[in-house]
Amino acid sequence: MTKIISMALIAGAVLLAGCNTVAGAGTDISNGGQAITNKADQSK
Repeated sequence: MTKIISMALIAGAVLLAGCNTVAGAGTDISNGGQAITNKADQSK
């Protein structure tokens, strides 16, 4: 029973870490898009 609980906790931790990574990547991509948009607006 202890092994099952341990495996469930480890799996949950991995899933949560993956969600944070994806959220961070989305933020980085969004910031990159904003920088490109700002640079294009300045070029006008």
